Parts: sequence; C-alpha cells; structure tokens
Amino acid sequence: MYIIEFVGRVFLSTLFLVEGIKKLFFFQEETKMYMEDYGVPEVLFFPSTFLEIIFPILIIIGFKTRLCASIMAIFTITVALIFHTNFDNQMQLITFLKDIAIAGGFLVIAANSSKSLSIDYFLNKKND
Repeated sequence: MYIIEFVGRVFLSTLFLVEGIKKLFFFQEETKMYMEDYGVPEVLFFPSTFLEIIFPILIIIGFKTRLCASIMAIFTITVALIFHTNFDNQMQLITFLKDIAIAGGFLVIAANSSKSLSIDYFLNKKND
C-alpha cells in the first residue's frame, strides 16, 4: 500500500511541478499579465512559481510532507478563490471545483504521515 501513497503524492504534485516550470521558462509574460488582470501584483510571480515547483518536489520525495501539503492546499484554495469564481462560465466552475478537489487531496496528505517511501519516514525511524 505504501507504493499507492507514493504514487498519489507524485500524481498530485506533478500538475503543479509541470505548470510551474512552464510558467517560469515559457509563459512568464502571459502569466504576469493574467495575474495583473485579476489584481495580483507582478511581484508575486516568482514566489508563487517557485512555490509551485519546490513544494511539489518536497511532497514527492516526502520531506516535511505534512507542512508542504498544507501549504499547497492553502495555495490551491487561494488560486481558486482569486482566479476561478465566475460561476456563470461553466469552465470556471469546473476549474474552481477541480482546485477544491486538489486542495482536498493535499489535505488528505497533510492528515497522514508519509509512509516508508519518504524522507520523513527514514528521518523518523532514525530518531526512534
């Protein structure tokens, strides 16, 4: 069952990791303009993009997993509330619900300790 927990961490994190890398290397200007259209200052581009890259990597390798998953849940809910609340638009509603579902997945990770396929497990076992 530990492999399933690991694969779940990988699946959930990959979305953010890929999107963060795409934003950083290919869609910087477009993303900054999109953010500004919603009143989000450009200065938050790099912190939010690095969050989308670094925290998913930490979740995948299982380091400080509960903290990182909690932060990603908050980030995902925040993104949903800022960018996807035009419920007259069916795609916005679907995207909002997708983001809430993803945040739920992160909360499940945050509620459970990482199993044997994680750095957290090995550090905790070493301290026992």
